[in-house]
Amino acid sequence: MLKPILCLDFDGVIHSYTSGWQGAGIAADPPVAGTLEYLVEATKHYRVMVYSSRSKSLAGRRAMRRYIREHFNVPLTFSPVHDVDWLHEAIRFPWFKPPALLTIDDRALTFTGNWLDFAPEKLRRFQPWNKRPATLSTEQVGHD
Repeated sequence: MLKPILCLDFDGVIHSYTSGWQGAGIAADPPVAGTLEYLVEATKHYRVMVYSSRSKSLAGRRAMRRYIREHFNVPLTFSPVHDVDWLHEAIRFPWFKPPALLTIDDRALTFTGNWLDFAPEKLRRFQPWNKRPATLSTEQVGHD
């Protein structure tokens, strides 16, 4: 039996995307913290597919695959995740949106059946996680 598909966006989810759009074939920023460990675990349970606005371009798909290989191929290191040179081969990069069980994306909202949740003025205020003002945790403010 095939594992279900988990679809991951690339920019803002895997690639930190702090420099903004540089072109389909360019991904110049570091990975989002924790990505390597998450990808290793996710590939145990899902067929992981990375689908992005880059996906329609062959150069974009190649850039995403190269990024995974270059940033997460860490054999013979002291990384807590050893020998993951297989990771870039375990992940697929389709040019079409896959029929995924779930999609993880920094610029998406969950539809709950109520269109009123998506009023234009509310949508205009949307910010992805990495553009929102930082909030202090209870540990940082000194509350119990």
